[in-house]
Amino acid sequence: KARTFDLDAIFEQTRRTAIERSQRVLGRLTNIISLFLLRKEESESSSDSDSDSESDSDVIGPPPPPQYSASGNDEERMKPPPAEGHTSSDDDDDEEEMQDDDDDDDNPVKKIPDTHEITLQHGTKTVSALGLDPSGARLVTGGYDYDMRFWDFAGMDQAFQAFRSLQPCECHQIKSLQYSITGDVILVVSGNAQAKVVDRDGFNVMECIKGDQYIVDMANTKGHTAMLNSGYWHPKIKEEFMTCSNDGTVRTWDVKSEKQHKSLFKPRSSHGKKVVPTCCTYSRDGKLIAAGCQDGTIQIWDRNISVHTKFHCRQAHSPGSDTSCLSFSYDGMSLASRGGDDTLKIWDIRNFRKPVNVATGLTNYFSMTDCCFSPDDKLLLTGTSVKKEEGNGKLVFFDRASFQKVYEIEVTNASVIRCLWHPKLNQIMVGTGNGLAKVYYDPVKSHRGAMLCVVKSKRKQKQAEMLTQDYIITPHALPMFREARQRSTKKQLEKDRLDPKKSHKPEPPVSGPGRGGRVAAHGGTLSSFIVKNIALDKTDDSNPREAILRHAKEASENPYWIAPAYTETQPEPLFAEESEDDEEAEKEPEWKKRKI
Repeated sequence: KARTFDLDAIFEQTRRTAIERSQRVLGRLTNIISLFLLRKEESESSSDSDSDSESDSDVIGPPPPPQYSASGNDEERMKPPPAEGHTSSDDDDDEEEMQDDDDDDDNPVKKIPDTHEITLQHGTKTVSALGLDPSGARLVTGGYDYDMRFWDFAGMDQAFQAFRSLQPCECHQIKSLQYSITGDVILVVSGNAQAKVVDRDGFNVMECIKGDQYIVDMANTKGHTAMLNSGYWHPKIKEEFMTCSNDGTVRTWDVKSEKQHKSLFKPRSSHGKKVVPTCCTYSRDGKLIAAGCQDGTIQIWDRNISVHTKFHCRQAHSPGSDTSCLSFSYDGMSLASRGGDDTLKIWDIRNFRKPVNVATGLTNYFSMTDCCFSPDDKLLLTGTSVKKEEGNGKLVFFDRASFQKVYEIEVTNASVIRCLWHPKLNQIMVGTGNGLAKVYYDPVKSHRGAMLCVVKSKRKQKQAEMLTQDYIITPHALPMFREARQRSTKKQLEKDRLDPKKSHKPEPPVSGPGRGGRVAAHGGTLSSFIVKNIALDKTDDSNPREAILRHAKEASENPYWIAPAYTETQPEPLFAEESEDDEEAEKEPEWKKRKI
């Protein structure tokens, strides 16, 4: 937990110490000047004699004070006399203070700015990205809730509210945020295949093109075809940046040409197969490109030669563990790697076969856990992960030379994922797994940044004046909007009769099969009538011959269909009689019969 102090007492003590020291120095200077002027007057008065002039010609500078004899050594002569009220014990105290300052310079732990902290509430989900502009004026945070928030230290007060929040990549988690070297644009890397570049206010500047996912050779596509993992700006060229993706490539881009990548690097395993890069970075001079891969390798290319790697370590970390971060030291000689196998390693670029030092037991559950160097290159810091309600996430500091854990800060009861130590502000930014972004600073050692907003009190909320009863005063003051006051109902009824909606005639009952979505009543159609009669018919049709002959007597007595047509011309029906020709024709074979 961060320590808190009484700021007023600290400032008062510092002020008193400064006044005392300034008084001591002022007393010394006045005494030296007075002695110098006194000796100058004496030398001028004695310059009349020839002997004195000869002796003075050999002396360069002011003469020594009278209390020091000529037999004393040179060091004693050069020492100024003690001021009034200043004893030798005061000199010893000053020497001790100087030794303490030297010890502070030698001990890098004393330079960690952790006496004070502020907490920025990004949201409720993991803060997976942090970005601070080169001047240290603005901070951006991104998380698993798809939001990207902008924080302005100079414009915030003690409420610590973000001045802008947006979702640059819709429903994709933010993986990485970084300001360019000039601080005018921000690189946004999310879970989709297209990186974005936005300006300081969040407006879109460019979006990388998406490649063709049906092409096997990634060199023949113009962009990434799978989810992005990380991105980084070039430290010297302000328009160039780099991204790595699950499609097994590392691509460099130019802000001015978004239609195609600039160059392409393919990480390969020992068997020549493609591997997925999980993190990437530039060296401090921008000449090298490094990538950490899923198979545990670290591969480094020359920026201008993309065919073969310049440095390659096959077993840097455990295979299958995602290397979450690579970071070059400020001197450019060392490389720190944070592995998914709970280790932190430091490598010498000049001898890249074995790590210089290894730290184990650093739990890592996230594929973007950071590691970075202190501004003086003497410390290396990283964060640790914890499961829910199983302890506190820590920010751990290691000495670069001995690689011993020299300091740690318990941040919160969640994982510590992102960490950033800004060299100009001398402040440490931390992103956690419960939606917080913390800023650690020291009022004496840090500059600006969080110190600008902690001194501003919260703005009072303006009280909105509420009326107990709302009065509507002249709602239709203009004549063109004024409605006439109704005086009789007859005119209103006449108006309603002219209105087609108000005088709408009710729809009549449906006749027939129905129309307009309305269905007729039961039995209104022919089909429903027949179905209804069939259902109500109680006759037994199990014997069809009897059912037909049931109507034979009635048909013969009261013919209905054919017989009435011949009643006038043929009162007695005449039927054809069978002849012998017909009998002979029936006896003929089938092939002799006439075809009708």
